[in-house]
Amino acid sequence: MFDDWLQFAIATAISIGVAVVAGLVIKIAMRVTAKRQPWAQSLVTHTRRPFWALVLLVGLWVGVRASFPAENWEAVVFRALTIVVIGASAWLLAALVEFLTDLTLERNRIDVPDNRLARRLRSQTLIVRRLAIAIIVVIAIGAVMLTFDSVRALGASVLASAGLVSIVAGLAAQSLLANMFAGIQLVFSDALRVDDVIVAEGEWGRVGEITLSYVVLELWDDRRLVLPCTYFTTTPYENWTRRGSELLGSVEFDLDWRVSPQRMREHLDTVLEQTSLWDGRAKVLQVTEAVGGYVRVRILVTAADAPTLFDLRCYVREAMVIWMQGEMPDAAPTQRVIVHEPDVPQKPHRPRKGVSTETTEVPGLFTGSAEAEERATNFTHGMAREVREQEEAEQSADAGAEDSSHRA
Repeated sequence: MFDDWLQFAIATAISIGVAVVAGLVIKIAMRVTAKRQPWAQSLVTHTRRPFWALVLLVGLWVGVRASFPAENWEAVVFRALTIVVIGASAWLLAALVEFLTDLTLERNRIDVPDNRLARRLRSQTLIVRRLAIAIIVVIAIGAVMLTFDSVRALGASVLASAGLVSIVAGLAAQSLLANMFAGIQLVFSDALRVDDVIVAEGEWGRVGEITLSYVVLELWDDRRLVLPCTYFTTTPYENWTRRGSELLGSVEFDLDWRVSPQRMREHLDTVLEQTSLWDGRAKVLQVTEAVGGYVRVRILVTAADAPTLFDLRCYVREAMVIWMQGEMPDAAPTQRVIVHEPDVPQKPHRPRKGVSTETTEVPGLFTGSAEAEERATNFTHGMAREVREQEEAEQSADAGAEDSSHRA
């Protein structure tokens, strides 16, 4: 019995030693290659741990398979090692996928001015990496399950009922599958890419991540908006970098009619020449409206991308406001109000003795129409009677005074 275990130990040591020697040979070869090819060092960095784990497990697996002395436990130990070897192999394959995708991403950087093609490749590469890793995991799980005899026995019946199972699975995972296929459609149809500037749900932001089920938007105020992939296949949204990142923006002013568009146009040239935010493609100053007491002046400028355009619009707006405050203050918006002094009606006066009673009528409440004359009659009837009586008394007194003078 001791000899059997000793023989097993020797066989296992030899198999592990051979595996280690083979691994060292591969490691040396990769180091030599890394001196001339940068990608070789990246490959070593990505695959070092899973590679050595697989090498040691394969050596142990060969030793157990060759001379494990305990027959009762041989099947259990061999199955356990087989499962572990499958897991290490899946780990190594996933590391290789990450190495290849990272190599592709490094060769197609998005931190350059003209990065539309790089952004498309980056989006597709990330989706391919997730799909490949998911497929590797599924295959590894299937291989582990097939190591059990009971599972292999069920294989035929499972395949026979594959149609029914696929229908049930499709109904159960309808939302998940819809998002998955929507994510694949987005990246491979070039409808949406990583680092695209879009407007969705009224929010402006950049596409930070595209997965098989959702898209992450990095909003301008450092928030994150997570939307399902099906949103972008069923809902309209704005893509500001679909064919290029260059954009055209406007700055508008409501000014007084005394503004000089020509002087503003000349100063706009000076403002744009002093900043690097303007890309030099277009600059326009136009009077778009002249109604409602104001003159609307619109300035159109272009920039390389959306953030630069926003900064340029703010810069132009501030520069023009400061210039108008100092050089053309009359152009500030002004509201004009014309005030008319109302006519003041004259007060009626009673004629005195010896004064002519001819007066000029002033249009008012009691003059100017038949109704006004009637109102005047009603209001002044009593007053006119008193005036007549007083005049008659004065005339009688005058007449008596004349008779007395004649008698004297």
